[in-house]
Amino acid sequence: MPDHRAYPGRSPEFALSFDSVAAQYATARPGYPRQLLTTVEELAERPLPGATAVDVGAGTGIATRLLRDRGAHVIAVEPGPAMGAQLRAALPGTPLVRAVGDALPLAAASADFVTYAQAFHWTDPARSVPEALRVLRPGGALAVWWNLPDLDIPWIAAQEARLKSRLPGYHARGISGDAPRFIAAAAPGLMPVHRRLRWTRRIPLDVHLAHLGSRSYFAHLGPERAAPVLADERAHLRVHFPDEVVEETYALDVTVVRSLERTR
Repeated sequence: MPDHRAYPGRSPEFALSFDSVAAQYATARPGYPRQLLTTVEELAERPLPGATAVDVGAGTGIATRLLRDRGAHVIAVEPGPAMGAQLRAALPGTPLVRAVGDALPLAAASADFVTYAQAFHWTDPARSVPEALRVLRPGGALAVWWNLPDLDIPWIAAQEARLKSRLPGYHARGISGDAPRFIAAAAPGLMPVHRRLRWTRRIPLDVHLAHLGSRSYFAHLGPERAAPVLADERAHLRVHFPDEVVEETYALDVTVVRSLERTR
């Protein structure tokens, strides 16, 4: 059985570091391709339009907006005040709850979906999975996903290696591909399913660097210590992208587990 204590991202110090880069996060972080929610619906065997979805670790509302635009009634859950302020400004009509996934202040059997976009690794699955199942209606679905830099792309693999060498603990957390086994360990009898999608976006070099700077490792360093690392990345990337338009490629890992239907 996996050791839940070894699950990634448990440091509250890192988890709340996003508040210091909330505006940057809102403008520079990637969204998600259209096929993501189609995949979630297929794996959950239920549609999002008309469903109640609880988006946990909602951040600035990137996935919250996607769920809302799909037709779901979304409740956002976010512990960070600055991140929550960005979400409230962008999506003023969306209910926002200040909480974490390990203890959801929501009624039992009140949602059809519980989702985590780039956030499940900040929870303790031994607590967050049972909490999600408590909040879900019978036959509802817990869906977790992450955009990860696609290491099959040479320049991305080289960048990740540089960052790992310069930032203590960088990606020292097992995420995405490990999610099915952590969920299965926390919810015996349920069967998580996993898919990997790939997609790209083309953005200015400055936006790419702002995206890097919005990651928890950089936010934790602070602007002064992060600046030389980002300056070096600018120099490296100008070699690959002399027009200063970067093509980012992502491996998007999606894991969905359905709660049990109520028996008659």
